[in-house]
Amino acid sequence: MSAQQEQGSRPSSSRWRLQVVHRTRFSYAGRVRSSYNEARLTPENSGRQTTLRSRVEIEPAATAYAYRDYWGSTVTAFDLHSPHEELVVTGTSIVEAGPDPLGHEHVDWATLRGPEVRDAYGELLSSTALTAVDDEVVDEVRAVVGDLPPHEAADAVCRFVRGHMEYLSGATHVKTTAMQAWRHRQGVCQDISHVTVGLLRALGLPARYVSGYLHPKRDADIGQTVTGESHAWVEWWDGGWCAFDPTNSVEVGTRHVTLGRGRDYGDVSPFRGIFSGAGSNGHTVTVEVTRLA
Repeated sequence: MSAQQEQGSRPSSSRWRLQVVHRTRFSYAGRVRSSYNEARLTPENSGRQTTLRSRVEIEPAATAYAYRDYWGSTVTAFDLHSPHEELVVTGTSIVEAGPDPLGHEHVDWATLRGPEVRDAYGELLSSTALTAVDDEVVDEVRAVVGDLPPHEAADAVCRFVRGHMEYLSGATHVKTTAMQAWRHRQGVCQDISHVTVGLLRALGLPARYVSGYLHPKRDADIGQTVTGESHAWVEWWDGGWCAFDPTNSVEVGTRHVTLGRGRDYGDVSPFRGIFSGAGSNGHTVTVEVTRLA
């Protein structure tokens, strides 16, 4: 915080410095003998985002190691072999985030249909179990898109999905597919992003699912900690990667912190693991976000 910026001030800035604390607490019905786990809680470094500090803490203490997975996400892997009745994993990061400073020349549909693009991005043009959409929905979107060039078509797809789906917390779960959410016209950011990714791919645009965080306030006070959100949005390739948040109908910018990218949620889930011993009593997740500058 600079000398001119006091707590509660609201400076204008093209980049925000954000602190994110993501805590997941697992409780068990009795003692667990051992567990093997992976956490994806380390924000990336990219053109629009710089990770200044990041740490993953584990209780009970465990030896951990970090590696980059196939999609480029940083994974903290650890295992526990002493009896425990609770596991708490906390990721704390400080990042500077803003809009992507690098522009690019948008390509046309003929380029997207060419072998070079299809060879380079084949995995991001194919449906997955979570992103597959029915032909009927694709036909409806094709009618909306018409003769628009790829970049404008992608923007139209994002707004089409949001215009037809209501954001409703608790309406779905992590295994809900795009079509299940679409039929009910309800879901959370994960569902809206899955539907959007599925439709972008169906039109011939390479698209990927992005996992991260969102500061909920557009005009956030510096120094004030608020309840944040794990969030999801999409990126598509039309000569370069473009990021858009279809849930909020905004371009990705100062309030968005990127953790990782993949084909769908399954590639970037913040935490996964297995354990042996007593059954699970469930888990709780809290995310706190503070704008520092």
